Amino acid sequence: MKEDLIEVLKAMLTPDQVNTGTEDLYDAAADRYKKYAKARKVLDVPIPVAIVYPKNTEEVAKILSYCNEEKINVIARGGKTATEGGLENWKETTIILDALYLDKILKIDPYNMQATVEAGVALQDLEDELRKIGYTTGHSPQSKPVAKFGGLVATRSIGQFSTLYGGIEDMVVGLECVFPNGHVSRIKNVSRRAGGPDIRHIVIGNEGTLCYITEVTVKIFKYFPENNRFFGYLIKDVETGIKILREVMVNGYRPSVARTYSEEDAAQHFYHFYENKCVLIFMAEGRENIVEATSQGIHEAVEKFKDGIVKEVDSSLIENWFNHLNWSQKDIDDEVEGMLENDYHAGFTTEISSDWETIPKIYNNVIERIRKEFPRAHDLTMLGGHSSHSYINGTNMYFVYNYEIHCAPEDEMRIYHHPLQTIIVEETLKLGGSMCHHHGIGKYRSEWTKDEHGSAYFMLEKLKEAYDPNGIMNFGTIFPQEEGMKYIK
Repeated sequence: MKEDLIEVLKAMLTPDQVNTGTEDLYDAAADRYKKYAKARKVLDVPIPVAIVYPKNTEEVAKILSYCNEEKINVIARGGKTATEGGLENWKETTIILDALYLDKILKIDPYNMQATVEAGVALQDLEDELRKIGYTTGHSPQSKPVAKFGGLVATRSIGQFSTLYGGIEDMVVGLECVFPNGHVSRIKNVSRRAGGPDIRHIVIGNEGTLCYITEVTVKIFKYFPENNRFFGYLIKDVETGIKILREVMVNGYRPSVARTYSEEDAAQHFYHFYENKCVLIFMAEGRENIVEATSQGIHEAVEKFKDGIVKEVDSSLIENWFNHLNWSQKDIDDEVEGMLENDYHAGFTTEISSDWETIPKIYNNVIERIRKEFPRAHDLTMLGGHSSHSYINGTNMYFVYNYEIHCAPEDEMRIYHHPLQTIIVEETLKLGGSMCHHHGIGKYRSEWTKDEHGSAYFMLEKLKEAYDPNGIMNFGTIFPQEEGMKYIK
């Protein structure tokens, strides 16, 4: 009984650690993926029983052990910035385990170049402390002001400067986590080891389906903002941009930012200078001699493909754009408020990855197929994409699509988002790419998890069986659950 569960939780902790407020529970029922339905107060998913705020690892273990015995679904939550429906609730009896009080910066260690924090520490808070002494996390997702470390690690997040610093998986040194049976595992902080498979990766990217993260240690980096240099170009097409990105990467240069945008996507980011052209941008940072070498590499790559360059852009325009790129909790709240007044949906994305040769093919196939096959193509107000995270052997592609909504709010996912995402995923998997570069699988891509992994799904499935045999951790996320598809299709 839900009332009994609430009383047990209050007795296990304290009453002020168990939130049963109606508005808070409604908000916790879904993440940003159903923001339109949420704003219109027509969410069609079950409302959680309670939001629980543990204050330490022992309390997390106690709560999980109880829920495991009683087979109660648990959704781990940090800064609430998840996408792909990872925080959406698909079970009638669910508690949200929120990291609000796990908020201590435990140690900043400049000599060993690492910092240790509890899972509920906001990325911006650690970054602010590091900047005071000339260091940085190097991690800067757009959600930086509100995202928290437990969620960043659990979702295998990436930041805007990943081409230089890497994704969160490159930054995590060690961590502590709690499994459903209450077992606490601590992965020690070492620079590298060959002690069998890298067990950090059982936890990194698990999206709350295997364990609950309580503590994280990450690398830190020296910071030289005075040396930052920005580069911008108008280019003829996306393929030219991808060729230049590749040239920079394969020659060993690592700008912190390397991006190319289609005309449509550029229009909403660079409307003040894009001139109906695609846009290519770079940022070089670090020590002065490194920035100089990286800048030279960018110039050489641009020169090699100069036939595809329309013009160079004033670097101050690029710098200004970067300085206003991140969004705050107020931005999130304002977006939701705006949906009470209009039926315009801005900002849905599906990000994929592949090798250099394949990315342009996927991009062209997806755009062509959506324009031909999507039943509501006439409602699209923007369809485009950009590449923003590159590696020596390939890059990613964000597909971005905005549309006017002409249906009941609760039907938006089924009528608009699901058909669009289906085309993107199908075309990506058909050519051997990955359907999820960094936003994770969540619930909105879980129907394709087996297709994503192929024969290797056996390995993923066995992890779930071993660590969460009762299936209490974030039902429907990553691992496909047919009974939950009614909330999507």
